[in-house]
Parts: sequence; C-alpha cells; structure tokens
Amino acid sequence: MNQPFLPPDDLPPVQVTQLDRILRRQLEESTGKRFYEVCGRITKALLSSCEWYVTTNVSGLTLVIACPDIVTYWNIVSDIEQIGNRLERFSSSAKIRVCPPIGKGTPFEIRVDEISTYRDFF
Repeated sequence: MNQPFLPPDDLPPVQVTQLDRILRRQLEESTGKRFYEVCGRITKALLSSCEWYVTTNVSGLTLVIACPDIVTYWNIVSDIEQIGNRLERFSSSAKIRVCPPIGKGTPFEIRVDEISTYRDFF
C-alpha cells in the first residue's frame, strides 16, 4: 500500500466534524470580507448589486457571483480582470463563477490564472 508523503497531522481528517464546518465557514466569511475590502470602487458597486460569496472545497477557493439581471452580468464579466486581480491575492488557483439570472444562460467560470489568456475577450 502507498504511504502518504505527509505526516499524519498534515493529512485531512477521516471524518469532518462540526468544528471543521464552523472553521471552514469562518474562513469563507473572513476571506469574502477581506476580498471586498481590497476591491476598487467600481467592483464594490457591481458586487453590491449582486448576491456573492466565497466558498472553499478540495479544489480550492471560488468566488460565486449571482447577477440579478443580464446587464449586471455583462458588467461583472467586463470587470473580471479586476476581480481576478484582487482574488488572486488570496489564492493563485482561485476560480470565479458568474451566474446570469435564472433562465438567461449558463454560468461563466474562469480561474484567476487563466484571465490573462482571455484578456482580449473582455
């Protein structure tokens, strides 16, 4: 059987406890608050018109933005480079998922390290 490369204290728990859930939620709330604080005036105004939150899981940090209308959706997508630059301060492999209003398309998702590749599209 393969031996893990990490010491036992550095391995994930076998079972997630209530304390683990609480700590994860506190991490997400704190990260979201700090992310918002480092955003510029325009990005803050855009985010304020949406529902948004930061979530963490085994694949990393994700900023989820749910837009109330299609105009806001396009404004958020147009500001994705600024949003990505701010989010990258917290994780270089973070993702951004922008959700249009229900029934108006599929969510747009991009990793912050991919944004420079797609810069011409924004």
